[in-house]
Amino acid sequence: MRKILFTGGGSAGHVVPNIALIERLLANGDTDVCYIGTNGIEKGIVAQWKIPYYAIDCPKLVRGGGFKGLRQNVRIPFSFLRAYKQAKKGLLSFQPDAVFSKGGYVSLPVVYAAKKLKIPCFAHESDLSPGLANRLSARACEKIFTSFPETAKRFRRGVYSGAPIKQSIFSFSKTAARQRLGIDETKKVLLVFGGGSGSKIINDALRNNLKDFTSKYVVLHVCGKGNLVDSNVKNYRQFEFVTDMGSLYACADVVVARAGAGTVFETLALKKPTLFIPLEGQTRGDQWENAQYFASKGLCKILPQSTIEKFPQAIEETFLDETLTQRLQETSFPPANDFILREIRRAIDK
Repeated sequence: MRKILFTGGGSAGHVVPNIALIERLLANGDTDVCYIGTNGIEKGIVAQWKIPYYAIDCPKLVRGGGFKGLRQNVRIPFSFLRAYKQAKKGLLSFQPDAVFSKGGYVSLPVVYAAKKLKIPCFAHESDLSPGLANRLSARACEKIFTSFPETAKRFRRGVYSGAPIKQSIFSFSKTAARQRLGIDETKKVLLVFGGGSGSKIINDALRNNLKDFTSKYVVLHVCGKGNLVDSNVKNYRQFEFVTDMGSLYACADVVVARAGAGTVFETLALKKPTLFIPLEGQTRGDQWENAQYFASKGLCKILPQSTIEKFPQAIEETFLDETLTQRLQETSFPPANDFILREIRRAIDK
């Protein structure tokens, strides 16, 4: 039986695509899998799959942060060496045939240790502009799969594959999902969420206009852990956290979300008209680039965070944009799961 070790973490975007591949492998039953990550968000996400998990203490580069950030960055070489040794121990214990990295700072020591042990490594880059971890680990990888065709050209071993997407988001029909949640099929449904931990800006923009929205739509709101509010407003459903978005996506006529690559490709694959509000100021600008790429092709809409006061107007325009809906119906963004796994199997078996 083949063995594949997965790594990636720091945010849900570096974990969920791995889960898309892991759930396919477990369903097939022909591959043993395990995971190396930190004790952070990835550990909780992976836990539900009940696979072996090796936690390592991995340093993260601090961008900015003044003297405190500088002091932490100075310690990185020593912390990285410790993480490298921990990763090597996990690799020797599991003895995988291949390593698959989804990026994030935790992936670097794992990929470097695997390269030293002569274990073939593969990685996936979700964003239009490659992240730091994948740029640094590229030379140690057999192939770097990419969600965007243009991104593949930035790696010597880049291969355009599309994005890994969990099959479970395709599990519900609109009718079945609405029956499950008790929503009238004749109603328009607005789905709003702001990433794994929620978004205060999006939450506030929605709730400040809730009376207007709920007079026209059923609103499904994933607000993030600790962000629930007391509310008995008709046509408003709030959820603190949802592990599987399939039923909510199926209900929705329009989606409002951040523009992490995972969300972008999920909404495109599901052909959902979406208004993206890219995260600003806390990232390298990847969310804006991801959304702008598809907005330029007429496949989504963007509301800059700096103009959040136009939130109600932007949602209304998204509902009314029949051209957007038509373009989405004419495009196809199939999950890359099978392609990526086939390429890894081919490398293992040759």
